[in-house]
Amino acid sequence: MKVNDFFQYREGITQNGIFLTFNGVLIHSFMVQLGEVLKMKMSLFNVDKNLEAKIFATVIEQAQNIIFYSSERQPVPAMKGVMVGVGTITVGMEEDNHYYVICGNMLPTDKVEKLNHRLTMIQNMNQDELKQYYKEQRRMTPDADSKGAGLGFIEMARKSSNAIEFDFRKLDEINSYFTIKATF
Repeated sequence: MKVNDFFQYREGITQNGIFLTFNGVLIHSFMVQLGEVLKMKMSLFNVDKNLEAKIFATVIEQAQNIIFYSSERQPVPAMKGVMVGVGTITVGMEEDNHYYVICGNMLPTDKVEKLNHRLTMIQNMNQDELKQYYKEQRRMTPDADSKGAGLGFIEMARKSSNAIEFDFRKLDEINSYFTIKATF
C-alpha cells in the first residue's frame, strides 16, 4: 500500500463502521486470539452479553469456514509448510446501530451452485423453519466434503436479526469468491 493511500483506506473503514478486521492465513490459534480481541472490543462498547455471544459465535463459525473450506491455501513455514486457509473476517456497526459480521474466502467455482441453493433456502426461512431445519440436519449424515454436521450456516441465520446476505463472484473457471454477512 502506498502511504498516500492510507488515509483513504482508513476513511473506508470508518465509513463502514469497521472496528475489527482480519485478512490472511487463519489457523486455530489466530481464531482464538481474534475472539479475545473481539470480546475486549465489545466490552468497550458495553454490548449486551447475549448480543456479544451471538456475534462471537458467528465470528468463530466464519473463521472455521475459512480454515476448513477456503480453496485459497498458503503454506505456513512455522508449521512445516502445512497449507492453511486464507480469508477475511470483518466486524462492524452499521449506521442503524446493528452489528455485522462479514466473511469472504475463495471457493471452487464448481461448489457455488450447491452452496447458493442451500443458502437461498436458509435465507428464505423464518425462525421456526430454521429451528426445524436445524433439528432435521442434526439427525442427517453430513456430506462427504463437510467437516461438520453442516449446521454452521443455519446457526448463523438463527442468530442473525435479519436474513443472511451472501454473494458469489466468479473469478475464473476454477475459483469464485464467496462472501457471507450476518447482522445483529
